[in-house]
Amino acid sequence: MTGHSICNSSPLTSRSRQLANYVPPRVWPIIYLNAGFSLRKQSRLEPKCVLTSVILLDSCLQASAQEHRLPINVGIYEPSPKNQNKVMNSLVWINEEGQLEHRYRKLHLFDVDIPGGPILKESNSVEKGTGIVPPFSTPVGNVGLLICFDLRFPEPSIALRHQGAHIITYPSAFTVGTGKAHWSALLRARAIESQSYVIAAAQVGSHNEKRASYGHSMIVSPWGDIMAELGGEKKDEPEVAVGEIDLESIEKIRKEMPLLRRTDVYPEI
Repeated sequence: MTGHSICNSSPLTSRSRQLANYVPPRVWPIIYLNAGFSLRKQSRLEPKCVLTSVILLDSCLQASAQEHRLPINVGIYEPSPKNQNKVMNSLVWINEEGQLEHRYRKLHLFDVDIPGGPILKESNSVEKGTGIVPPFSTPVGNVGLLICFDLRFPEPSIALRHQGAHIITYPSAFTVGTGKAHWSALLRARAIESQSYVIAAAQVGSHNEKRASYGHSMIVSPWGDIMAELGGEKKDEPEVAVGEIDLESIEKIRKEMPLLRRTDVYPEI
């Protein structure tokens, strides 16, 4: 079985609509958008940002998914149920009916304080998630949801693989410095060790005078091959990457390269 995944940096632009309209028969398109797409231009999170995110989810994204009969995977900010001064960094799955079916909340928060360098404290405004969402069935395979800084931790992707994931998503906004050093290596490592497709829609360009994102949205195969990669410079029209998901190739790789863990020596993930 095959399908197509579309990485995009803006909700249902004319180019992504055109792609969706021209995919071959019996191929299922899915739009993957980057995390917090409407909000990260802000230097900090404000109440109006969260309100904008929730409104966009309801009036724009869910309506667009229903109108175009396309599942959408997108990151948003939501009010924290525990702390009124914080939000949740959430990744949601909207089905082709426009219904919000699945929600994952980011486990690992990005807290960096480099002497003489950048200070980024996600935990000042974001409440950390408390669990992994089990992979869920889609026409292109079982999808597991993770976000950005989760990429630096192999345990969640391995856990999702053991729960049956075929595809793992990492919508992200990596800094330029860490992106140049680690982005590609980490995405390929997560794909290889989980023997799953990795889809990472990434923000690109300057958010403000102090912050810019690396970009380079990427689709990686279970063998670690980079199937598609977008650029690292912000453009007037968002770029789109398309990749084919082949479930038979996943089974072949997992059968021919079995990863038999020594759980008698170290704990099961």
